[in-house]
This record gives sequence, structure tokens and C-alpha cells, in this order.
Amino acid sequence: MFNKESPEELKSKLNLETSRINWHDLQVYYARGHVVKVGPELDLLDVAAELAADNTTRFKSWMDAGQVGDVAPDLARHWYDENTELWAVVIAPWVLVQDRSGHVLH
Repeated sequence: MFNKESPEELKSKLNLETSRINWHDLQVYYARGHVVKVGPELDLLDVAAELAADNTTRFKSWMDAGQVGDVAPDLARHWYDENTELWAVVIAPWVLVQDRSGHVLH
């Protein structure tokens, strides 16, 4: 899908497709197991680009480090109770989300 683009072109395209969304609006995707949490220390666009490029080695290293993975039930409940606003980007069928509420965006 994205394979013919340079990494810079891909990140630029993904940046245009990134938006804020409330957790309540992601419930269907979460119930299907299609939501991937990205730690705030990572760049959401970098992670999305690596997923789109099917870079399993890089993705596995992030998963092993606990920087990328499933949304734990306790966190999902907290986000639901607060209806937390998250940054999100879709790499079908996955929705990558990142809680940047405690970090300064650049």
C-alpha cells in the first residue's frame, strides 16, 4: 500500500492522516483487538511508517521494550472513564494511539 513511497513521503502522508480522537470513539476497534498503544517516548509517525513498511524487526524490538503493544484493560478503563483524547493514525486494520497529554507536542 505505501511501499513505493520514500520514508519521508510516507511520513508526510501519515502526518496528514493523524488526528486527535476520544477513547469512546475507538471502542469498536478496541473490542476487535485492533488498537495498538504507542508509548509517548516514540514518534507516532515513525511507528506508523515502520508498521506500513512491515518492518517486523523494528516493531518486535519496540514490543519487547514495552513501547508498543496492546492497550491493557486497566488503561482502557481509565481512558474510558476520562474519555481521554489520544493522537491516532490508521494503518489498516490497526489504529495506532498515543496519549500525549503529559508531553509537550512539537
